[in-house]
Amino acid sequence: APPDAAPAPVPPERTAGSSSIAQTMGPRLWAALVALSLIWGGSFFFIGVAVRELPTLTVVTLRVSLAAAALWAAVLLTRRTLPHGWRAWRALFWMGTINNAIPFALIVWSQQFIASGLASILNATTPLFTVLVAGLLLSDERLHPRKLAGAVIGFTGVAAMIGFDALAGMSRDLWAQAAVLGAALSYAFAGVYGRRFRTLGLAPLVTAAGQVTAAAVILAPLTILIDRPWSLAPPGAGTWAAVLALALVSTAFAYVLYFRILAQAGATNLLLVTFLVPVSAILLGAMFLGERLGLQHLAGMALIGAGLVFIDGRLLRRRAGRAKQL
Repeated sequence: APPDAAPAPVPPERTAGSSSIAQTMGPRLWAALVALSLIWGGSFFFIGVAVRELPTLTVVTLRVSLAAAALWAAVLLTRRTLPHGWRAWRALFWMGTINNAIPFALIVWSQQFIASGLASILNATTPLFTVLVAGLLLSDERLHPRKLAGAVIGFTGVAAMIGFDALAGMSRDLWAQAAVLGAALSYAFAGVYGRRFRTLGLAPLVTAAGQVTAAAVILAPLTILIDRPWSLAPPGAGTWAAVLALALVSTAFAYVLYFRILAQAGATNLLLVTFLVPVSAILLGAMFLGERLGLQHLAGMALIGAGLVFIDGRLLRRRAGRAKQL
């Protein structure tokens, strides 16, 4: 089905209420989540390449501006309904701020001081924050001990898979580490706030275009004042390739998937993707770069899998039901 297809009929596993999100995800939603993790798995690499020649705000502004241009071209070609009215644009600007401008800038800036492995571990706190924020603010994603336990188990798996030696740098560059945690918290609030776009009647493609446009409008004046991009040395072809991949793949296409999953599965389920991003990166390295999978990788993946099982809850409920029948 295309990204902007109308929501499917509400299955029995969905809760009652106006949002009607799926507490457990079916195969199609899990496939979309895995695809999103594969797309975002490369973003830390692209950022690492881009910041070698370009300053933070320039990278982020190019990322959202190029993504906006690509998404609006797709909106016009597919003749989607454009957002209209102050309510829709106000929501898009808030989303662009907390889901793009703030976290993108914090993560890009932090990667000038800390390793990508440590950044990935800190970014994987997003589901922990999301479980707490959604539990406090959303009636159909209430805080449950099972979900919190799953988030903790999954985070432990990320740390184990990347290697606990990455945590050796935790005593240094505390501001950079705090920046990634701030980005994770911002993503958590964005996941909760973004639930409203379904009720506004905006298609995922249009929502994605609107939010990155808002981020570009916010960031462009700051970039001109602070980075003075006209005074920078022209970047090389590798840097431009990284920026284009970051904008078109890791931002434009990724956020169409993001809003589709968010509308159907909710914030807590969506932001499980940050557990899967390191898994995707390591598996892609093993498949295409000849990197070896060690015992720590397998153990970490097992813990992540266990965490996802706890948060999803379906298998646990089935086992409990069978135990009652015995």
